[in-house]
Amino acid sequence: MPDFRFAPEDEHPHPVEPVVNFNESVYVNGFDHRRQLGGWLRIGNRVNEGYAEVSVCLYLPGGRVACHFGRPEIGNHEAFAAGGLRYEVLEPTRQVAARYQGPLSILDDPSALHRPREALGAAPRVDAEIDWTFRGVSPIHGGEPDRPDVEGMYGRDFARGHFNQHGAVSGRLQVGTEVWELDGFGWRDHSWGPRSWQAIPWYRLLLGNVAPADGFMLLQIAKHPTAPDRFRTTGVLLVDGHYHAVDGFTLETDWKGDEQSRLRAVVCSSRGTDVIEGHVLSVAPLRNRRIEDGVERRTRIAEGFTRWAWAGRTGLGMTEYLDLVAEGRPVGVPLRAGR
Repeated sequence: MPDFRFAPEDEHPHPVEPVVNFNESVYVNGFDHRRQLGGWLRIGNRVNEGYAEVSVCLYLPGGRVACHFGRPEIGNHEAFAAGGLRYEVLEPTRQVAARYQGPLSILDDPSALHRPREALGAAPRVDAEIDWTFRGVSPIHGGEPDRPDVEGMYGRDFARGHFNQHGAVSGRLQVGTEVWELDGFGWRDHSWGPRSWQAIPWYRLLLGNVAPADGFMLLQIAKHPTAPDRFRTTGVLLVDGHYHAVDGFTLETDWKGDEQSRLRAVVCSSRGTDVIEGHVLSVAPLRNRRIEDGVERRTRIAEGFTRWAWAGRTGLGMTEYLDLVAEGRPVGVPLRAGR
């Protein structure tokens, strides 16, 4: 990828930088197209703050969500392992494993997460085990900017270094007494550097696979906190195991209240024009809160389990809609949405 550098060593933890909000995170999702279920797992090491961000979110049959969110203490940055979740690099650029053993809260109605304390306090909790193996089917996309004038995928205050990859995901899910063997597709990413969730006014991240070696990653992101109406687009189309850089795309979103419901992306690349449509099956409305200069700042992250249609094929994946909350509402959601 022009203007970015990546080495297999970037799969492993990077040296800790002397900034309070240094973060290094790994994320993997996986979806079984036949069983219509799956989810995602993430660890973000914030070693200078003494904790890790640990998230597990599964989308189960019947519209249920099984989830766990924690901030377990960590004392070093030697591995991606905390709070029952472990991410291991089995073969750099080719294969990783993600395993979780611990409790999950079961929500019949994911929208209850608008009030997370009450929702998670009242939800039944069960023991769970997740054991996934991710095998890359695409090249690595991204890396760290190789010059100071090159902007990272998410900027320099959210994730200066970032790479991602599409792949096949296999393994096992056990949630209480329910067990599924997962055989499907997914996507992973890895980022490092200073991170403030509140550094970006809003972004729209679209992730999906419609075949073993065909998928996409599309990102529309506000350029700067002082210019939330200006944005840029980036991304890739995966076709027959090869990435095609996206020249640009337009995105139309239908809203249900403040959450994405349906969307349509018209994508331009060296292939020509592609139309990708998404139907959001379930949304987990998450949030991040942080005190900065004595003021609480809040970001809403709507994690949508999504069915995709592209070039006559269907698949599964995610829509992640992130918005800074200002005056009680997500800044990137049109006022007309649901109003």
